[in-house]
Amino acid sequence: MAHGYLLASFISPLTNQRTDGFGGPLERRLRFPLEVFDAVRAAWPAEKPMSVRISAVDWFPGGMGPDDAVQVARAFHDHGCDVMDVSAGQTVDDQRPVYGRLFQTPFAERIRCEAGIATMAVGNISSYADVNTILAAGRADLCLLARAHLWDPYWTRHAAYELGWPLRWPGQYATLDRYRPRFT
Repeated sequence: MAHGYLLASFISPLTNQRTDGFGGPLERRLRFPLEVFDAVRAAWPAEKPMSVRISAVDWFPGGMGPDDAVQVARAFHDHGCDVMDVSAGQTVDDQRPVYGRLFQTPFAERIRCEAGIATMAVGNISSYADVNTILAAGRADLCLLARAHLWDPYWTRHAAYELGWPLRWPGQYATLDRYRPRFT
């Protein structure tokens, strides 16, 4: 429900130009995405969590903004969503994103505080110190890292080691367990 995909295209006013019961105000634009969510929630085991990823802002005039994102999160929470994955942008080609360190974390924090739903923060989170700070400050409940793992596929292992939690190597690397990495 983010980044201009089908359900996101109903949510954003930039991509939803409908004039029927599925267009116009946010409540109507949310109608179809919520119907799909309800159907999935009904089929998914009740004891297992369900999350939704949204674009909190479209980075373009007339698009979704932080106030809208809080309303979207509340609506999904009311329908049984357990965790909101808060991303941003990628709705229209001529978006004007504002990048920077942890640049999407404020959206996750606001939704967490105002909508009362657990959130996942994303967006230029690169170090374990970033992750620990976001979680300890209560800005989000989980942090997701993508590019950090592309840059270093062993990011999790390196962070654990630096924090004093060396991990055992998987079976296929069993001989490496004897050789603990030494970071300087």
